[in-house]
Amino acid sequence: MDGLILIIVSLCLIFVALSLRSFYKYLISKERLKEEIKEKTFIYNSFEKKITRKEKMISKMLQYADDFSGIGQRINFFSENEEIKKQLMQAGFPYGLTVERFQGLKIFLLIVGVIAGGVSLVLRLPFAEVSVILLPVAAYMLTIFWLKKKAKNRQAELSYQLPDFLDTMSVTLQAGVGLDQALRDIVPYFEGPVKDEFGRFIQETDVGVPRADAYRELLKRNESREFQMLIKSLIQGERLGVPISKTFKQQSEEMRKIKKEKIKEEAAKASPKVTLITTFIVMPSAIILIGGLMAINMFKDSSNLFNLFN
Repeated sequence: MDGLILIIVSLCLIFVALSLRSFYKYLISKERLKEEIKEKTFIYNSFEKKITRKEKMISKMLQYADDFSGIGQRINFFSENEEIKKQLMQAGFPYGLTVERFQGLKIFLLIVGVIAGGVSLVLRLPFAEVSVILLPVAAYMLTIFWLKKKAKNRQAELSYQLPDFLDTMSVTLQAGVGLDQALRDIVPYFEGPVKDEFGRFIQETDVGVPRADAYRELLKRNESREFQMLIKSLIQGERLGVPISKTFKQQSEEMRKIKKEKIKEEAAKASPKVTLITTFIVMPSAIILIGGLMAINMFKDSSNLFNLFN
């Protein structure tokens, strides 16, 4: 009887081992097939932005926000759908955010704030009673402020990158290269919003979108004053028949002047701030330090003022 049990157990183990081996081979062949299909169907896109590991982790976390998108669209204080859509376009849809996902994200973070406030209340941490109310409100509002800041920074970066981009485009166009080909050659060497916006412009024209409509989409997606000037000049130049190379050269010179003026303005704004810090922080600190040293020396010295009354 014992021998029969041993034989059955051995056969079962052999069967399990063979099953695992077959399953392992199946997984290996599946991965090889996927890689082969990926290699055969892969189309290189020079305008595609590389996704970092941090962005992948954040994007994965943002997927939890989808469950709260319905509630978020109903609770839309300071975050109307149209306004959020506009800000997302200006920010370049960071981390693959959509209007629905962003609306869900603010509710998700609000719930996280409620949980954090509840935990602080249970643990009787300092200011726990206030944090129960403050943390959810702060999480909700900071999500909206973060998007606004992201959009503002991206538009500022777009304005900052334009002069170098225009100089390169101007030289290329003066060499006799067409606008479309010049964009294809130059855009991949830039990073940030310039690459994103003009890369999308090229993709739209490739699929048959009229150039005028693609220009209007650029204007719709961005509020940078310098970028708006460039696109409007291109539209006007195309209507009037002005050479594109001349338009880019003029815009490049104009952008350089605007950039210099902005630097001067920032420098002028910095001077009062430095004076304010010096007046209210550095000077009182220096006076207290000098006065303290004088007082210490006075009390340590045997011939201090108190000895005059002895």
